[in-house]
Amino acid sequence: MTTTNSAYTDRMANDMPIPEPEPDCTRFWLIRHALVEENARARLYGQNDVPLCPDSLVSQVATYRALSARLPRDAVWVVTPLSRTRLTAEAIWRQAELAPDTAVEPGLMEQHLGEWQGLRHAELPARLSSPSHPFWPIGPDEQPPGGESMPQVIARVGATMERLAGAHRGRDVVVVSHGGAIRAAVAHALDLSAEQALRLAIQNLSLTLLERFPIAWRVVGVDEVLGS
Repeated sequence: MTTTNSAYTDRMANDMPIPEPEPDCTRFWLIRHALVEENARARLYGQNDVPLCPDSLVSQVATYRALSARLPRDAVWVVTPLSRTRLTAEAIWRQAELAPDTAVEPGLMEQHLGEWQGLRHAELPARLSSPSHPFWPIGPDEQPPGGESMPQVIARVGATMERLAGAHRGRDVVVVSHGGAIRAAVAHALDLSAEQALRLAIQNLSLTLLERFPIAWRVVGVDEVLGS
């Protein structure tokens, strides 16, 4: 389900510029990477570095164009070490003729699925110690061998978001990241449980907007899909 703050929605609907963040606020524009290619989707890829779907890079040009128009020009850009985030950022930049300096942040990577990365989906159930979540391959407290549970992802992503917020106070920060990591960021902002975090829909190329004030986080919008 998509949620938005009405003040921002009114400005965007009327093509009005979004105001600069307040001096004590760090505003995060979180974008989930583009769709990965079909063979990669047939397996649990987690933190494996898998390619993007070439067809979607062409068919979703309208979404890249809409994102480039929506995002603030004078922003700090952050991607993860996985190429699918960098390539998604570059597809957005091409629509706006941008080439910003970009930080690489391992703390915002996808959930590490350990020894289960690379398994076909049908091979996973026999390895689970508890039922999978209705909207995620594994349960909220399941920790794959050599990997992370969702509470650990929330802790990792939350600490990274706090560090970035402190480093870029008063700035806009555009982050191209992953579905699990963006769920974790929203969970950190709202103090959600891991089970609640996994109920959030975070679609490919969707936009989630969070603000960090000194006293609290504010969630402005979640899972907004543009240009469709």
